[in-house]
Amino acid sequence: MTYIVTDACVKCKYMDCVEVCPVDCFYEGENFLVIHPDECIDCGVCEPECPVDAIKADTEDAPDGKWLRVNTQYALIWPNITRKGEPPADADSFAGQTDKFEKYFSENPGPGT
Repeated sequence: MTYIVTDACVKCKYMDCVEVCPVDCFYEGENFLVIHPDECIDCGVCEPECPVDAIKADTEDAPDGKWLRVNTQYALIWPNITRKGEPPADADSFAGQTDKFEKYFSENPGPGT
């Protein structure tokens, strides 16, 4: 099992999870974070830190494994993030919205730390 970041993170990117990760397995996109599944040690400390409940065990992934694929793909090309940064100024206005990946997801990398 590993943990994955899902739709709720898009455009919110609060990054509270990054602060508690003992193995620095988060990678940063322009408006989304992902977890590298091969680096995650399945400790679960990040899951309760997410204010929008975007982090799930991969056993809770969509039936087609969409989020595991997304996390794996972008962890290979986005920069690693090891410190909590500032969330987007409009993050709160996107919290609670659904289907954000299809509407707002950017493939662009974030700045990393």
